[in-house]
Amino acid sequence: MKKKMKKTLFHRAGAVGMAVLMLALCLCACEPAGRESSCEAAVKIVTTIFPAYDFAREVGKDFADVSMLLKPGTESHSYDPSPQDMIRIRSCDLFIYVGGESDEWVRDLLSSGQQPKRVIALMDCVETVKEETVEGMTPEEEEGEEEEYDEHVWTSPKNAEKIVEKITQTLLELAPEKKETIRKNSDALGKELEKIDASFQEVVEKAARKTLVFGDRFPFRYFADAYGLTYYAAFPGCSAETEPSASTIGFLIDKVRSEKIPVVFTIEFSSGKVADTICESTGAKKLEFHSCHNVSKEAFEQGVTYVQLMQKNVEHLKEALS
Repeated sequence: MKKKMKKTLFHRAGAVGMAVLMLALCLCACEPAGRESSCEAAVKIVTTIFPAYDFAREVGKDFADVSMLLKPGTESHSYDPSPQDMIRIRSCDLFIYVGGESDEWVRDLLSSGQQPKRVIALMDCVETVKEETVEGMTPEEEEGEEEEYDEHVWTSPKNAEKIVEKITQTLLELAPEKKETIRKNSDALGKELEKIDASFQEVVEKAARKTLVFGDRFPFRYFADAYGLTYYAAFPGCSAETEPSASTIGFLIDKVRSEKIPVVFTIEFSSGKVADTICESTGAKKLEFHSCHNVSKEAFEQGVTYVQLMQKNVEHLKEALS
């Protein structure tokens, strides 16, 4: 993620000390009598974003207390941890975050005092690639920075399988008495991810084209690489820019027209204005391709899963490549 976007993130983690730990103890002590305290759950898992939350929830169901720091319905790049969020991180058994430049605050927090028993960075679970700016894309208005690695590793179901396996192995270490349950849940989720991967492969193999156009940011580098797809987009994956250049819009319109591309994608929580402009000029259809960064409050309360979101992406990809 680019540093312009990251400057909205929290950088005060090192200022939290004994007061935070005392508050954590008080919160546990103040649990109402008559029900099991969340502090006494078999395994307490805290995650930053939705994919990690969903994977941990699926593998640890029936015995794990899993929570997500990012509020449903909010844009992930503007997340600002609160002191209570840091308490939850420090007092949990397993903390799962993305890693990379956007999570500098996590490194500060973990080096400042009490730590969770286990920590998983999603980027450590897979082979990462550097961010790239493709033809026509409006680049960040920043120069002289070092290349950064693309952090959206979960957008590839193949990578999701590796992440789930890492979560599985960690939970086996934390709760060996739950071995059968953990392995059963993990195997079930693994099979679902394999099916999603196979569905994407089938769509691509039967496709009339291999090019995607996003009138939006493009956090799908790992997805495109996994299935051999070419892509064009208005902005890089986590760009802070909101208005593309005239040349970018013109380029994308020409690309859609010349290759007769039927669908222009937008991502969740986007205004869709750029995609609307392209569609109005070309007659293409606008569809959402969900990056799974986060989900709406309603979807979260209904228990939507990563697999369900990806199933919808399969349907939309098929239409886009027809």
